[in-house]
Amino acid sequence: MSDKWLGLTDKVCVVTGAIGGMGTKICEALADQGAKVVALDMKQDAVTAFATKLAADYGTEALAVAANVTDEASVKAAVQQVQAKFGRVDVVINTAGILKFDPLEDLDYVTWKQVLDVNLNGYYLVTHEFGKLMIKQQHGTFVHISTVASDIPETYSGAYSTSKAGVNMLSKQVAAEWGMFGIRSNVLEPCLVKTPMSAAFYADPKVENGRKELTASKRIGTTDDIANAILFLASDRSSYINAAGLAIDGGFSVMMQNQIPKPGGRRGFAETH
Repeated sequence: MSDKWLGLTDKVCVVTGAIGGMGTKICEALADQGAKVVALDMKQDAVTAFATKLAADYGTEALAVAANVTDEASVKAAVQQVQAKFGRVDVVINTAGILKFDPLEDLDYVTWKQVLDVNLNGYYLVTHEFGKLMIKQQHGTFVHISTVASDIPETYSGAYSTSKAGVNMLSKQVAAEWGMFGIRSNVLEPCLVKTPMSAAFYADPKVENGRKELTASKRIGTTDDIANAILFLASDRSSYINAAGLAIDGGFSVMMQNQIPKPGGRRGFAETH
């Protein structure tokens, strides 16, 4: 089987939040599959250097786009830049996001709005503006980074879970309204994955080991795990998957009952009764 079996060669793929562990890994994985990568992030110098390196390392086309996903004019200009360069867009991957910690009673409205602006409004603007181009083309694919914490509250994380729950519904609405135009929209829901945003959680070995025990797979996820799932959902191999949410959590979401103590341990109890 060809190593390009996903069929992503020459697909124009936009990745927001391209500078950073998750976005960077996704861009590299797409480039490795022969996709034309549009690296979108806020800092022009950094995103230009990254796109240049992508093109050199993987022998594909890479376009650097400096844009603020929370600014409508900036996003519109980004779409124009992509259209001028490639004439189309095949895949948009929304990864740009922030996380702020606060108990609800201490959470100020400014911080609440900031998180929603990046994590939800930014996804909306990018999806809305690139979606117009996809509708004209009569094809396109969206993949949005959400989180398991969109279904189960990430306590003391302020607006984070609320913002990601909104992303889940946005994705479903896109699929429901734009599916007729050949457009798909799905979300990835990572949890217990080591990324630059979550790296501080794993500085204490006790925390990392404790988290491993919460998963069915008994390990912490990596950005490779996320990138591999992105490749599948971005490709035509998943052409009948629309409005779905895929948990990238090592089976964490099915382990709640396993955390409830039983005499002698859960396995031990089962073996002796």
